[in-house]
Amino acid sequence: MSAFIRRSSLLASRTVQRTQRRKMGDGAFTDAMHVKKNPYVEEWNGRREITEKAFEVTQDNLLPLILMCVAFPYGIYHFTRKEMLIKKDPRVVRSGVA
Repeated sequence: MSAFIRRSSLLASRTVQRTQRRKMGDGAFTDAMHVKKNPYVEEWNGRREITEKAFEVTQDNLLPLILMCVAFPYGIYHFTRKEMLIKKDPRVVRSGVA
């Protein structure tokens, strides 16, 4: 009986090892694919990574910067608040602003 148990446990361990093996490098994507890097994509990635270091505020980009960071968000806030006051939105009425 003990020989049967040893033999069955040996077979079970072989089966477990066989099912847990993985083909790490022999899957669908291997190093043998010889992928060539696109120089334009690599250049774009490099520029994107150093944008905060290369950015400078000049006379040419100051006005668009102020418009996009200050005037545009304030315009959205102003017109949204105005519409809520005109429509008498319950959130505005409860807040006591109107």
